[in-house]
Amino acid sequence: MTRADFYILEDENPDAAYRFACRLCLKAISSGSKVHLHLNDEKSVSEMDELMWHYPKGRFLPHDILSKSESHYPIHLGHDEPTLEEGLLINLAKEIPFFFGRFDRIAEIIVKSQLSMGRDRYKYYRDRGYPLHHHQLNEWED
Repeated sequence: MTRADFYILEDENPDAAYRFACRLCLKAISSGSKVHLHLNDEKSVSEMDELMWHYPKGRFLPHDILSKSESHYPIHLGHDEPTLEEGLLINLAKEIPFFFGRFDRIAEIIVKSQLSMGRDRYKYYRDRGYPLHHHQLNEWED
């Protein structure tokens, strides 16, 4: 069963979720996991693609924008249903993706301005019996 991890950031800026997603990707691929980063639309995919070339500072996150072909990179970005069916799904989209159950884990990154949405998502997973884990992060960015 998919594990749902909630990362609550003590940050008002919605861009913090994108930066934290990069750090989460780095940690996941360092442990050998594949990652699908689910975003809202082409614009947000493009923004994340650009960020992954520069953040975290001095690091490049090996990634590919989702396409119908097979990717050899450990991180996939997209706003449509992915071909990947394992590893970590990081959800930065407005909705919970219908395909999240195919992944080992789903990460929901919540900033202070999105706490209400975070509570709704928590209830969604809880009411369906998914294992939940909560991470309160204050000083996560160096």
